[in-house]
Amino acid sequence: MTLRLLAVTFDAHDPAGVAEFWAGMLGRAVVDDARGRLLPGSETQVGLRFARSGAAKSGPNRIHLHLTSATPADQQDTVAAAVDRGAAHIDVGQLPEEGHIVLADTGGNEFCVIEAGNQFLAGCGFLGEVACDGTREVGLFWAEALGWPLVWDRDQETAVQSPHGGTKVAWGGPPLAPRPWHDRQRFDLVAEGDLATEVDRLVSMGARRAGLGDDGSVALADPDGTVFSLSQG
Repeated sequence: MTLRLLAVTFDAHDPAGVAEFWAGMLGRAVVDDARGRLLPGSETQVGLRFARSGAAKSGPNRIHLHLTSATPADQQDTVAAAVDRGAAHIDVGQLPEEGHIVLADTGGNEFCVIEAGNQFLAGCGFLGEVACDGTREVGLFWAEALGWPLVWDRDQETAVQSPHGGTKVAWGGPPLAPRPWHDRQRFDLVAEGDLATEVDRLVSMGARRAGLGDDGSVALADPDGTVFSLSQG
C-alpha cells in the first residue's frame, strides 16, 4: 500500500489570496503547482491546496479546519491574527457557552479556533483537525485506504491520524448535510506505487470511478459519494 494524502484542496475564486492567508496563519510557504497553490504538509501536518474554480459556494463547507490553542490568550491571539489577515467572525449556530470561535477565511471557508484544553486535539499540532461531513463507513474506508490508525470510533463519529501523529481527519456522522452538485473541497492523494493497482484496491474497498483528469489523475468517489483525486507520485 503506497497511498499518501498530499493535500486537502479547497476551490476558490482567488486561490492565491486564500493561500497567502493560510500561509500566514500556518507559517508555511506557498508552492505553485499544476493544480493551484499548495501549502505542503509534513508527516504530522496535513497539506492544503487552493485551486481556481468558478463554482459558487452554496451553504457550509463539507470540510473545515480546526486550529488549536495552548492557552486562552493564545486562542485570542490566533483569532486576532486571522482577523488582521482578513478573516471574519461568522455564526453557524454555535452556542454562547461553546468555547470554540468560528471564523471564515478570505475565501469564505469556515474554520474554528478551538479552545485551550481540548483533549481530543491534544498533541495534534496547530492544524489540529480536518473536520469532515461523513458517515462511520467512510471513516473506516479512509483508515484502510491510508493505512492510518482509527483513533476515534464512537457514536457514529470517527477519526484517523497518521502513524506519526499530528493532524486528525474526522467525520461527524449523521445527519449529513445535503450534498452539493460540486464538491468544493476534496482529498488529493498520490500513489507512490502503481496508480492502476491503487485504483483497483480502492474500488475493491467501496470507492467508485468518477472520471479522468487532463493531467492523468483519476477521480474516485468514496462510499459516501464524496469525490477525491488520485495521481501518480
